[in-house]
Amino acid sequence: MAENNKKPCILVVDDQPKLLRFIEIRLKLSDFEVIGATSGEKALELARTASPDIMLLDIILPGMDGFEVLKELRCFSQMPVIVFSASPSNCHDAIQMGANYFMPKPFNPDEMVCKIRQFLGIK
Repeated sequence: MAENNKKPCILVVDDQPKLLRFIEIRLKLSDFEVIGATSGEKALELARTASPDIMLLDIILPGMDGFEVLKELRCFSQMPVIVFSASPSNCHDAIQMGANYFMPKPFNPDEMVCKIRQFLGIK
């Protein structure tokens, strides 16, 4: 978890630049540091190098999808992962593969922030 005066870092992974930007702005307004990735490969690279505190992960990504990202991630990290997808049928598989929580798209931005705080132990 983040040090006392360091903002928690969130890695947001989505291949839709507009949605990625929206989430990034909303999280920054909630006092989080945010890094973004538009591919699974980049997400894993950032998970290794940037040491985020939590990941928000879309399932549908070009190339390596969110399920593959989860599988690889769990080989080297136990950071909390909140998966989001427009397909609710992905919920069971995401949880089975190591996701900590599933949010269907479209999601409520306030609920997203609340869940992140809950996983990070922040009020």
